Amino acid sequence: MTAPARLPAHLPNDRWHRWDTALWLAPVVAYFVFPGHLVLGSQIIITALFALSLDLILGYAGIVSLGHAAFFGVGAYTAGLLAAHGWAEPLTGLAVAGAVAGAVGFATSFLVVRGSGLSQLMITLGVVVLLEEVANKAHALTGGVDGLSFTMSPLLGAYRFDLTGGTAYWYSLVVAFAGFLLVRRVVSSPFGLSLRAIREGAARMPALGAPVVRRLVAAFTLAAALAGIAGGLIAQTTQFVGLDSLSFSRSAAVMIMLVLGGTGRLYGAFVGAGLFMLMQDYLQRLDAVYWPLWIGGLLVAVVLFGRGGVLGVAGDLRARFAGRRPG
Repeated sequence: MTAPARLPAHLPNDRWHRWDTALWLAPVVAYFVFPGHLVLGSQIIITALFALSLDLILGYAGIVSLGHAAFFGVGAYTAGLLAAHGWAEPLTGLAVAGAVAGAVGFATSFLVVRGSGLSQLMITLGVVVLLEEVANKAHALTGGVDGLSFTMSPLLGAYRFDLTGGTAYWYSLVVAFAGFLLVRRVVSSPFGLSLRAIREGAARMPALGAPVVRRLVAAFTLAAALAGIAGGLIAQTTQFVGLDSLSFSRSAAVMIMLVLGGTGRLYGAFVGAGLFMLMQDYLQRLDAVYWPLWIGGLLVAVVLFGRGGVLGVAGDLRARFAGRRPG
C-alpha cells in the first residue's frame, strides 16, 4: 500500500500550522494583557473580517472595488433594523444580515464582473453612493444623518453587551475566526485556484471549460455576505448604525488596510487592519488634524519599497535570510 501523495509546496492548502495557532493566540493573549482596550480590539477584529471579505475578490479574483462598504452597510442596517423592531437576538440577526448583504451582492455582481478595471471601480463606487443616499433619505426608517440606536439582547441569553467590551470582543473574535476558516478553505479549493487563474488570465479560462462569470459571481456574493456579517457585528456590538457604514471613506480605508497588509495573503487583512487602526489611534492622540499624513507616508513607502505589503516584505526578508544560510 503506497503512501498518499503530498501536495506540491507551491499549491495552496488549508492545513493548519504552528504559526497559525500562534497568530490566533495573539488576540486571546491581548484580551488579558490589554483589558482597557477591548473596545478598540473588537473594532480591529471586525474591520479585519471586512478587509478579508475584500481580499477574497481583490486579492484572489482580481475584482477591483471602491464600494465594498455597500455590503458592510447593508449588513449593519439589517442587523440594526431587526433589533430596533424587536428581533434583537444577535446570532440570528447576524445570519440575516449576511444573507441580505449576500443577496444585494448577487444582484449587483452581474454588473460588476462583466467589466474590468475602471468600469468595476465606477460601478462599485456608484452602488455605495446610491445606497448611502437611499439610507439618508429614508430618515423615518434608518434615522438618516442621526443614525439608528437600539438595544441588543444578551448573547446566548447570558452575556450582555456592556461598556467594557468583553462580550463584544469574544463575539467578534469567534465570528472572525469562523469567517477566516471559511475563506481559507475556499481559496485552497479548486474553486479558489480557478479564481487565481481568472485573475491572471480571464480570457483563457473559457478554453479550459471554466465558467468565468459564474465563478466571479459566486466569489462576489460570498465576499458581500462576509462584509454584511462584519457590518452586522459592528452594529450589534456598538448598538448603533449610521451613514458612515455606507460611506466611500470606509471603502477606501479598508482597501488601504488590505494593501498595507498584503493582498491575496489571508493574514494581510488582519495585519493591515491592526496596523492601520493602532497607528490611527496613536497618531490621533498626538495630532488630531494631520495624523493621516503619517499613515499616507507609510503606505507610500510600503507600495514603493515593499512588494505585497507588510507580509510581502516579511516574506522577502525571510527568503533572503534562508538563502544566506549554509546548506
